[in-house]
Amino acid sequence: MEIRRATTAAELLAAEHLYDGPAREEWADRFLAAPGHLMLIAYAEDGFPAGFVSGVEMTHPDKGTEMCLYELSVDEGHRRRGTGRALTEALLAAARERGCGGAWVGVDTDNGPALATYRAAGAADEGVFAMLGWPLPTGETTPPA
Repeated sequence: MEIRRATTAAELLAAEHLYDGPAREEWADRFLAAPGHLMLIAYAEDGFPAGFVSGVEMTHPDKGTEMCLYELSVDEGHRRRGTGRALTEALLAAARERGCGGAWVGVDTDNGPALATYRAAGAADEGVFAMLGWPLPTGETTPPA
């Protein structure tokens, strides 16, 4: 397995099978152009995108710069081989290289595999929280019909 930073929209689109929904080229371009956005893709020996982790670097006046692990996904046929942990650790290494003072992830409390992966990579529980969201009328987050 090789982990590489995605630098082209083509790489992001080739990993579409790992996402929750269909990828859009204009969103891939915007992701890559945004400062602080990072996607690492794990490739199997045959070049198949076996998993990815995305991170978003954020700076706040009282916290400095932190890396948010936005999403982690591993292809079902490549799970339980350490790919998720390797991707998480690679994102943490990139965060350190960028000078981030910390990293965090929001995860459902009933998602045992994700919790095990993050804990294996050294994460500590910081408490339970609720995630609330607002769908905005721009249509930007609505997948194409």
